[in-house]
Amino acid sequence: QVQLVESGGGLVQAGGSLRLSCAAPGRYAMGWFRQVPGKEREFVAAIGWTPDITYYADSVKGRFTISRDNAKNTVYLQMNSLKPEDTAVYYCGAARSTVEVRREPSYWGLGTQVTVSS
Repeated sequence: QVQLVESGGGLVQAGGSLRLSCAAPGRYAMGWFRQVPGKEREFVAAIGWTPDITYYADSVKGRFTISRDNAKNTVYLQMNSLKPEDTAVYYCGAARSTVEVRREPSYWGLGTQVTVSS
């Protein structure tokens, strides 16, 4: 069983920045998803074991950056130019490949709340 632990959520004003972290032991492709009440969880970004492979949802492209430090077993989501519509619970997920992690991660963290005020 792979345990994922997110951190770094909080309250920020529109236009501000936050960096989320996910402790992720093991050689996995990693992804970030988000969910608001009443809606399905949506894909945000993904990264392969080799950090040069990244994917982004159109809604965050150019504002969010996913990265990883394999020596620290940590994946990051740098979120800039935040908008109120970015408000959600953010989850990290892990899977054996970027195809799998973008579709349906095998493992999930418990989530961290991000709230962007207008």
